[in-house]
Amino acid sequence: MYDAIKNFPAQFRFEPEIENKEKFWAYERFVVLGMGGSNLAPGLLKAWKPALNVISHRDYGLPYLSDNEWKKTLVIASSYSGNTEETIDGFEEAGRCGIARAALAVGGKLLERARQSGVPCIQFPDTGIQPRSAIGLSVRGMLALMREEAALAETRGLAAYLAAAMNDFEKRGKALAEEIKGSVPVIYASRRNRGVAYNWKIKFNETGKIPAFCNVFPELNHNEMTGFDVAPATRALSEKFFFIFLHDSADHPQVQKRTGITEEMYRARGLRAAAIEAMGATPFEQIFSSISIADWAAYYTAQAYGVEADQVPMVEEFKKRIA
Repeated sequence: MYDAIKNFPAQFRFEPEIENKEKFWAYERFVVLGMGGSNLAPGLLKAWKPALNVISHRDYGLPYLSDNEWKKTLVIASSYSGNTEETIDGFEEAGRCGIARAALAVGGKLLERARQSGVPCIQFPDTGIQPRSAIGLSVRGMLALMREEAALAETRGLAAYLAAAMNDFEKRGKALAEEIKGSVPVIYASRRNRGVAYNWKIKFNETGKIPAFCNVFPELNHNEMTGFDVAPATRALSEKFFFIFLHDSADHPQVQKRTGITEEMYRARGLRAAAIEAMGATPFEQIFSSISIADWAAYYTAQAYGVEADQVPMVEEFKKRIA
């Protein structure tokens, strides 16, 4: 896992090649089928471009859209291994319904079936990393399928930017892991950055092997925060949590104000918190700077507890039992 995080910037040098490109054209809407780490990229792309018409589907089958909507939609089946049963199920249903589809995978049944059916597909390089660690590859592949050529060109520059800052990200992540130890992290962000906060949560779950949760402004100001209005009888419960506030100067001014005030109120109640400021000159730089700090924080959390950071044995056990 250490090497996977350290070498993450190199993923943005990946040049996606679309097979069966002659059957590929532009679409107005995208439905990404995928589970776990294979479906983290759409949330980050929405943070980059909120107007992007993309739906993440984390289930069997397909989401509910009208026949007219499906005519303008590309289904992107994303399974890093190529063997995720929910994703393959939706991919096959799209084929039966005559819905345009494409596939992203290292190999497996998904890539095999896409090639057999002449469906546009992109093969990822097999570097042996976990799906959650392959977000750069996923983002690059999805941008190619979405025909976002300018963004595809821009993200190439992330390789140099992230590599130059990686030592700083590691120091920040390690320091945060030391603060968090013994606590359950809760990550707060704007709705626009919901995908970024969700990535933080998943990294703590899968890499750090600890519970973690996330929520977004302004909704959490209308419900969740009241659960942390510390009283003597509930202090022991609240003290189990550590709050990570993702600040972004591009957020709505009122959301920025809410973020700051909520952090102040939590601290005044004796709750522990950390503020993570968006770093970088562009939305992509800010998104992946944040994700890199999250990766290191989760890695050093695993080290602090003496657990294995890379593999996910509970997930593997579940897959065997459900097969």
